[in-house]
Amino acid sequence: MSKAVLVDISKCIGCKGCQVACKQWNDLPAAKTSFSNDLGNPSDGSGYTWTHVRFRTVENGDEVKYRFAKHQCFHCLEPACVSACFARALQKSPEGPVVYYPHLCVGCRYCMLACPFSVPKYEWEKTFPLISKCQFCFDPDGKYDRMRHGMKPACVSTCPTGALQYGERGELLVQAWNKINSNTKYVKHVYGEKEAGGTSWLYISDVPFETFGFRTDVTTRPLPEYTESYMRMTPVVALSWGALLTGMFLYTKRRNEIAREQHDQKPGL
Repeated sequence: MSKAVLVDISKCIGCKGCQVACKQWNDLPAAKTSFSNDLGNPSDGSGYTWTHVRFRTVENGDEVKYRFAKHQCFHCLEPACVSACFARALQKSPEGPVVYYPHLCVGCRYCMLACPFSVPKYEWEKTFPLISKCQFCFDPDGKYDRMRHGMKPACVSTCPTGALQYGERGELLVQAWNKINSNTKYVKHVYGEKEAGGTSWLYISDVPFETFGFRTDVTTRPLPEYTESYMRMTPVVALSWGALLTGMFLYTKRRNEIAREQHDQKPGL
């Protein structure tokens, strides 16, 4: 059984401790701050911010709710980004995380197009940019690894309200539905249970998920079923195109040589 995190949006107080803990544990530099109407800072993820907290005001008649939702890689059970990456720079681990290996990345950015949650970011500020995203505190090289040492992800460990819970995905799903069925405040939906074939980050909420821009129109069918057959052809197409261009270059070069020889052999020229 793979690991997962259950997020209870109704318990989040927006302290952004998870955001800071992620940066500290993964040695990510601070981003330049800026003001925005939604109090998000930053308002979106980036190559240096793998997790960020969104803030929304929800009005229902005279009732006003202030809600916060953490956003990061959802670590899909059958990730589209992995199927789109012909260089195998993105790989799904049996433990649950979708892990990015920078030394294998060729910078094609197909993963950014394939991800239904717009998670992978490009390091535009760097001279030689690569992809960047949450690794679920799973590091095959060991330096930033917490999961294989039996530790919770840094963001979960720092949450003071219990809004983030880490454990086996199947057990967290049972827990999520028990909460939903025992309290009418919750929306009757566990976000991530079925979206894109299921994800390792599960959400429950007392306000609609659309409030935070969560896509509720994502298919429940695993996305690799749509993309894998096409993406497998990418290396073949690239090699074929290269061979075609090489052939055309050699043909043109030889034709010019023959024309030059015929010109030199003509008498009086």
